[in-house]
Amino acid sequence: MTPEDSAQLPGDLLLQAVEGMLRPLFVLDQEWRFRYVNPAGAEVLDRTVEELLGRNIWAEFPEAVGSPFEALYREVRRTGGTGGTEAWFAPLGKWFRADAFLTPAGLVVTYDDVTEQHRIGEERAAAVDAREQAGRHLMLLGDINLAMTSTIDTDEAVQRFAELVVPQLADWCIVSVVDADGTRRDVGRAHSDPAMVPAMHRYADLRVASNARTAPVPVMLRDPRPVVLPEITEEIVRSMVPGEEARAALAPLAPGAAAAFPLVARGEVIGGVTLVNGRERGAHTPVELRTAEIASRRAALALDNARLAAAQQQVAERLQMSLLSPPVQPDSLELAVRYRPATQGIAIGGDWYDAFLQPDGDTVLVIGDVMGHDIEAAAAMGQVKTLVRGIGYDRLDSPAGLLRRVDHAMVGLDVPAMATALVARIELAADEDGRPALRLRWATAGHPDPLLLLEDGTVLDLSAPIGPPVGIGWLGPRTDEVSPLPEGSTLLLFTDGLFERRAMLLDEGRDLLRELVARSAGLPLDELCDRLLTEMLGPDVEDDVAVLAVRVHPLGVERPAEAGPELLPAGLPTP
Repeated sequence: MTPEDSAQLPGDLLLQAVEGMLRPLFVLDQEWRFRYVNPAGAEVLDRTVEELLGRNIWAEFPEAVGSPFEALYREVRRTGGTGGTEAWFAPLGKWFRADAFLTPAGLVVTYDDVTEQHRIGEERAAAVDAREQAGRHLMLLGDINLAMTSTIDTDEAVQRFAELVVPQLADWCIVSVVDADGTRRDVGRAHSDPAMVPAMHRYADLRVASNARTAPVPVMLRDPRPVVLPEITEEIVRSMVPGEEARAALAPLAPGAAAAFPLVARGEVIGGVTLVNGRERGAHTPVELRTAEIASRRAALALDNARLAAAQQQVAERLQMSLLSPPVQPDSLELAVRYRPATQGIAIGGDWYDAFLQPDGDTVLVIGDVMGHDIEAAAAMGQVKTLVRGIGYDRLDSPAGLLRRVDHAMVGLDVPAMATALVARIELAADEDGRPALRLRWATAGHPDPLLLLEDGTVLDLSAPIGPPVGIGWLGPRTDEVSPLPEGSTLLLFTDGLFERRAMLLDEGRDLLRELVARSAGLPLDELCDRLLTEMLGPDVEDDVAVLAVRVHPLGVERPAEAGPELLPAGLPTP
């Protein structure tokens, strides 16, 4: 029967027509009293038919006043149309689907208990939400791995962690690290509300000094297990933060719940993570706590690896500095050196430079590259450099003779390396008019040719016959080449990392270097070296690079102030 059909029936006939309907149903008269209720309808309402007939619906079910059901009934009665709604009715603990239409017998309401359908729908929605949340948490763990393992700066690593877990796992987060001397620092900090970030920093700056022994982080550092506070009361705040200044800083943050997880690596507590929720968000869910615990374990591993890598890099840098000694500074020469490690891996490699005086006063310059880019290459480089320096000081051989002796010594002493090298000696000679002048004598063992920048900006390639690298026991000849060193000129020795690129031909790279050197005429020596590294290398260095630059100043005059003080080994004369 449709509402249109019922409108054609007298009231009593309509009641007889709906008497046998199985769907729950009731009819309300003009005074909102139950004029008719079928048994199915009374049962759904947890009443009997007798208990409802003649009763006012708003008196019998006062909680319906103001509900979607009242709005539906009054609207249908006002308009004479039809309508429906679906809503939760708390007193009966049920979801109802109600449809209403107006008839001569009164307002007819048919309805169904759809609680089970809602329950199934809610369970499905919860399952979907759980799957989506699990996916988000899995992605979070992957992001944490990637973010923290891509840096060896521990402070940066924990800051990245804090920024990733907020707001997925907490409203705000503070990450503590424990340094090697036992000092605790609250380094990583993040808040989901940008307006609260200053307040978070104020509290975090005071937290280490103000935490009582009973606070989550001190407890966790003593006993490395998670500490969970589902609710933070005023009493808990006072017990954790006894200092008034720190409590005043904490107050605007309004913590409602907290969870702290230790950062443990190789059995050592190296820090802790504090996750805090505001009062509106409430306690952390079990899923959030499980994810946070896994995230903390991964963060601890990444942080420990970063610390180990940083320590290894410090050792490498100290080793590198010990191997790359500062050059001498003869009276008429100004020397500058630069070393730039590759940006990947350990910041050490096989490139080196050296400059020392022979007993006769000549200056020996060395630039070389041991094959390899690791600790082993650096160790081998140290042996090769020592051989070159020792033999070069003891024997006043020409550069070619020095390379020959070093090659044989490396083979005889079983030095596990092969290296390219260029040895040069700056000698005091005479020019065409018989006046004192400097000249360069050099030989190369597979190493790139040097450049000579004249005072007027002309750049010369100083080429010499190229011999094989040292370390192979070459028995063939090695040859010297000689070139004058005019006053004001600049000699540049460098390793191939300065101009060699994977996406560029060697000649193209060297042309770029030559052009840059020409544009740098007139620059102070240190500025010239810095410009070479900045413009030729940029931020990413594919190979380690060594540069040795020599500026020739006039003979027989006072050393220029910009050249710095003269630095000579004790007991050696000025050339």
